[in-house]
Amino acid sequence: MIDKLEMFIALANERHFGRAAEAMRVTQPTLSSAIRQLEEQLGVQLVFRGSRFQGLTPEGQRTFDWAVRIVGDARTLREEMRARRHGLSGNLRIGVIPTALPMIAWLTVPFLASNPNVDLTLLSRTSVEILDGIERLELDAGVTYLDNEPLGRVAQVPLFRERYRLLVAGTSELAERETITWAEVAGLPLCLLTGDMQNRRIVNRHLVEAGATVRARVEANSSIALIAHVETGQWVAIVAEMLADMHGAGLKAIPIVAPDASHLVGLIAALREPHRPALNALLDQARKVAKV
Repeated sequence: MIDKLEMFIALANERHFGRAAEAMRVTQPTLSSAIRQLEEQLGVQLVFRGSRFQGLTPEGQRTFDWAVRIVGDARTLREEMRARRHGLSGNLRIGVIPTALPMIAWLTVPFLASNPNVDLTLLSRTSVEILDGIERLELDAGVTYLDNEPLGRVAQVPLFRERYRLLVAGTSELAERETITWAEVAGLPLCLLTGDMQNRRIVNRHLVEAGATVRARVEANSSIALIAHVETGQWVAIVAEMLADMHGAGLKAIPIVAPDASHLVGLIAALREPHRPALNALLDQARKVAKV
């Protein structure tokens, strides 16, 4: 039944029979047959069908919740037995908020050095996408904010505190400033991350608390796009300190104060015991490299 539950999870995640079959590396008729067999075994209809996938039935949604638990435990069991015979191996998929990407090598490089048979897939995701991906078994772990928006029940390892800088062109008059306040920043031609990013929601809140009206003439879901606009000398951007540390020689990063705000970022995983052995090793590595 485990293989059928895995196919059912893929269908629920992809919401399309063809894409689910591709994700499972089986033919679409094979996947459709497995879903029908699962329905027969459970005695309920799991999927609304028409000419295409139309969603899960209420019984299907409840089955999905159980399937995630069962498949998660089965994967952990398989990996633990394999690790006992051959050591840690496999692949971990980690979602990372864009502002944490500049630091992720602090965690991954020593982890990979200690676990040469484990591979990592790093995916840029919003904080909401990370939580959803962990819940749906699409991600094994995530690096996201810990202290700003509710996370629910997840295992957490704090990694570092994110602070904020105003990134300006080196030719700007502002480049001579040692610090700048949030209230002052609000009056500048800003380019900021899009509203689906938690970083943007954090920035908005600090600007509003400073009594400012938030307006960004340019929005992007890529830090590279923000930097490209700053380099023209016509725009400034509020960025995470670690991204600011990686800026080119032609830019200047100015600490934003009043307040000197910071938010905790860390590694999260499903609150499930036991974790997969490779995931346990990643959590242990996170505790070793934490800078808080």
